Amino acid sequence: MVVLAASIVTKSGKALVSRQFVDIPGIIEGLLAAFPKLVETERQHTYIETENVRYVYQPMEALFLLVITTKQSNILQDLETLGLLSKLVAEFAYSLDEEGAINKAFEFIFAFDEVISLGHKENVTVAQVKQYCEMESHEEKQHKLVLQSKINETKDVMKRKASEINKSKIERSRGEKGGFRSLQSMSSGRIDSSFGSDMNISSSGSGSGFGFFTDVETFSSRSKGRPLSSATAPPKGLGMKLGKSQRANQFLESLKAEGEVILEDVRPSAGPAKAAVVPLTDPVTLIVEEKLNVRLKRDGGVSNFDVQGTLSLQILNQDDGHIQVQIEAAGNQGVVFKTHPNINKDLFHHNNILGLRDPNRPFPTGQSNDGVSLLKWRMQSVDETVVPLTINCWPSVCGNETYVSIEYEATSTFGLQNVVVSVPLPSLREAPNVRQIDGEWRYDSRNSILEWSIFLIDNSNRSGSMEFVVPPADSSAFFPISVRFTAASTFSDLKVLNIIPLKGGAPPKFSQRTQLSIENYQVV
Repeated sequence: MVVLAASIVTKSGKALVSRQFVDIPGIIEGLLAAFPKLVETERQHTYIETENVRYVYQPMEALFLLVITTKQSNILQDLETLGLLSKLVAEFAYSLDEEGAINKAFEFIFAFDEVISLGHKENVTVAQVKQYCEMESHEEKQHKLVLQSKINETKDVMKRKASEINKSKIERSRGEKGGFRSLQSMSSGRIDSSFGSDMNISSSGSGSGFGFFTDVETFSSRSKGRPLSSATAPPKGLGMKLGKSQRANQFLESLKAEGEVILEDVRPSAGPAKAAVVPLTDPVTLIVEEKLNVRLKRDGGVSNFDVQGTLSLQILNQDDGHIQVQIEAAGNQGVVFKTHPNINKDLFHHNNILGLRDPNRPFPTGQSNDGVSLLKWRMQSVDETVVPLTINCWPSVCGNETYVSIEYEATSTFGLQNVVVSVPLPSLREAPNVRQIDGEWRYDSRNSILEWSIFLIDNSNRSGSMEFVVPPADSSAFFPISVRFTAASTFSDLKVLNIIPLKGGAPPKFSQRTQLSIENYQVV
């Protein structure tokens, strides 16, 4: 089977969307122009054969979905391809008219490219095509980074030019005026310069001041909580330190006067902090990252379990760009891999080696945070046994109090780090009465959230529980429960075995970084 083109055309023969899979300049346009003259409205067949090609089409309201193939292709495969394309058109288009087709033209072209490659049909489903089309584009990210770097460079040039102009004005005024007037001008110039530097310092200080007020808000937000056993000091180098700032002391004293209980320890913000960018030291670094989206039912079961992974490559030196990467993925069998368009697919499927289609072309170099994406994968399941951490919440009303028991159970697959379970509570005047807990807790009074934190979950504590008491409340007030954690293992268990140099010599030294992080993890 060889598909020459796939198009969406009007009944008058106007091509709204057209994708050619064989480079025959001018021929496809002529075939599309001849199609309306060959269509007979009373015919029951949905294909037309001419001397050279076969038209396989399907009416779609006011449009035609048209596939042009060679006469030697299998008509059954042609109809199967047409059926798959029609399902994709219905998925992407809100309305099957000219305006709807034109608005979704790029989506149609991308989907057609996933179904048909170089004139041959790929073995894909509608769900897989939608998944591939929704994947992030490394080229788009790189283009945005390049554009932003140009903008930043232009701003730097403008600042330098403005500084040079000011200096030239000062020098010119020194040359034109002499005596006391010249000294006065020079003194004025120094004062202006000093004032400008003071303004810079002030603006830098305002940034530190903003961070200070953020910390103060964090203090008041945990005013009703109990102190934690371990306290973390604020980062060094702040322009205004909490313990030494007179303004901070006045603010805290005013809170105490209003009856607030101020804790003296400092705890990181409840929001997920971004990991610090570790500088590259090895010539080649491969980053395996998986993001987890989980939605669990409060009564048991899985509503959504989705893992999206990426293997990225970072190379420091241009000389190390002519390489191939040999990997091993011995993880879950439900993982579906997708290589970058520039990667040799046959080499990957047969030998588990990631290399460029053109072996003479090196991988790009640089120290960007994302690197070059070589491989992406996805895993979806409704099996509760693959969920790394399950949370059970049991609220029960007894008299004028509600007893809430929460327990966690972790599988032996992963060791989980920095686990935080956030439980929403009804609005309370005081912190909840925590009677038993495996780990630490804090209460965010502003958002009315109780946070249960476990530093590490391993074989020594695969299960744990917490019990607290609050005033009478409906059981739905304690949901949705949010969870976040990190892990040094992944579901794909992807490992880099070797780096293969293509130009001879010893392979460059490489390192692998692996992390599993949470994008969204809830019990609803």
